[in-house]
Amino acid sequence: MTADLLYSEVEEELRASVRALLADHCTTAAVLARCEGPAPYDPALWRKLAADLGAAGLHVPEAAGGAGASLRETAVVLEELGRSVAPVPFLGSVVLATTALLAACPADPLTAALAEGARTAALAVPLSTAPGSAFPAGVRVDGAGTLGGRITAVADASAADVLLVPAAGPQGAALYAVEASAAGLGVVPRTSLDLTRPVADVTLAGVPGRLLAAGPDAEAALQRALLTGAGLLASEQLGIAEWCLATTVAYLKERTQFARPLGSFQAIKHRLADLWLETVGARAAARYAADTLARGDADAPVAVALAQAHCGALAVRAAEECVQLHGGIGMTWEHPAHLYLKRAKADQIALGTPGAHRASLARLVDLPAPVSG
Repeated sequence: MTADLLYSEVEEELRASVRALLADHCTTAAVLARCEGPAPYDPALWRKLAADLGAAGLHVPEAAGGAGASLRETAVVLEELGRSVAPVPFLGSVVLATTALLAACPADPLTAALAEGARTAALAVPLSTAPGSAFPAGVRVDGAGTLGGRITAVADASAADVLLVPAAGPQGAALYAVEASAAGLGVVPRTSLDLTRPVADVTLAGVPGRLLAAGPDAEAALQRALLTGAGLLASEQLGIAEWCLATTVAYLKERTQFARPLGSFQAIKHRLADLWLETVGARAAARYAADTLARGDADAPVAVALAQAHCGALAVRAAEECVQLHGGIGMTWEHPAHLYLKRAKADQIALGTPGAHRASLARLVDLPAPVSG
């Protein structure tokens, strides 16, 4: 089946709904204020997005309590969240945890609770974990069936009601559901570069867990979640780049020097034109990744590696250009440009760096590595 890179009418309507919600409840001033306070997440916004709008269950089948849409629609939501650097646990709960649960045990009651937005989850792996990585060995299951160990830099762990924990035990790989309120479980927030997506270290000391999958099924569920997360993260990176480009263009039309708009200078035009071309390419790459993942296409690993190799670097470059071309105001805390730069840089490291994805892409397409002299 041929890939479809265009947005459907339904997807555009979904985009309009999410954008309207964020315009009303996720202003720049509100995001900046949360970054300065002790509670970076916005629970009211998350409730409206996940439960009221139904974004938490978009790619969950109807039989499992979801909307029965696809990962294409979830990718559209991520684009809009990237445009607003929304402080909600969408990536950790909807993309990573829900995808892992669907792959491991779709009939589990937790699936419906996540799809309805009634509960929030996080996949307990370091945010930097790339698709294709070895199954984590940081948590082990003892003879009594309890979990012990430590996982660092888990995204959205501090907002989760339940953690999906990969663990190694006597029977090999396994995936457990662990309640955030369980005795012996500790979630310690860490200072994160991206203030709108906090990370935390998770420690487990004799914590009871509920087995979701074991052996190859657990390994496959984790890999599916990581691949899906990396692929859809490209859509968030696209949203970041598009906001940075649009905001910078609007600013340069208004800001004048020598009685001329700054945007009229040829050197500035060239920088923006180059950035626009790269953004168009990123949109194609991100849409291709989302489409192949939605269809379960065998080309999905190639599409994901391609999207991340391009979109990760582009988002950082777009944010850097936004800061620089805004001049002095772009360097201030009051202007939101720094939020986008930090989110872009954190996303560039998340779920595999562009360099790691380029190496993965080379292996997938059987491209030999350079021969060192």
